[in-house]
Amino acid sequence: MDSRRFHGPIDLHAHSSVSDGTETPGELVQAAAAAGLGTIALTDHDSTAGWAAAASAARTAGVSLIPGMELSTRLQHSSVHLLAYLFDPADPALLAETTRIRDARMSRAEEIVEHIGRDYALSWDDVLAQSTEGATIGRPHIADALVARGYEPNRSAAFEGILHWRSGYVKPHYAPDPVTGVRLVRAAGECPCSPTPAPAAP
Repeated sequence: MDSRRFHGPIDLHAHSSVSDGTETPGELVQAAAAAGLGTIALTDHDSTAGWAAAASAARTAGVSLIPGMELSTRLQHSSVHLLAYLFDPADPALLAETTRIRDARMSRAEEIVEHIGRDYALSWDDVLAQSTEGATIGRPHIADALVARGYEPNRSAAFEGILHWRSGYVKPHYAPDPVTGVRLVRAAGECPCSPTPAPAAP
C-alpha cells in the first residue's frame, strides 16, 4: 500500500450502522472530516456493505478512505477480532465465512433476547427498533434496547449489567479460529478497488 495516498490524523478502526455504529457510512465519513481526520478506515463487523457509500462520501468530504473489516474469530472461550484491510470483498470463501458468522450472530442475538425476555419486558422488536435495515445485529443493539426500555442508564452499563456474561443471558456465537481468519483474508487477495485517495496538495 502506498502510504502517500493517505494523510493524517488517521483512524484505522471505525464502525458504521452497517454493524454496531450509530452513523451511516456516509455520516461517519462526514463526522471524521468534521473532527479533522485526514484518513479513516471503515471496519464494520464481518461486513463490507458500507464500502461504496463511504467511498462516495469520502470523495466529497476530502477524506482518504481505507476499506476494511473487523473479522470475528474465537480462540477457545475468548473472542479475538481481526482487523483486515484492502482485501477482495467478493472472494467466495471469505464471503461464505462472513455470512456464516453474521447468521450465527443473529441467532445468538435472538436467543439472548429470548432469555432476557423471561425476566424483563424486552422483545425482538425492541432490538430491531435500535438498528438500521441490513445491520449486523449484536449485543450493542440489545444494549440500546435495554436503555430505551429504562432497564439500564446507558450502553456501557448494559454491558456491565444485564449483558455481562455473569448474568447468564449471553452465550458465544460461532466464529473461526484466528489462524483460519488470517488465512481467509490472505487468500482473498487484494481489493480490485482503489482506496479513496487524499486530495492533491495545493
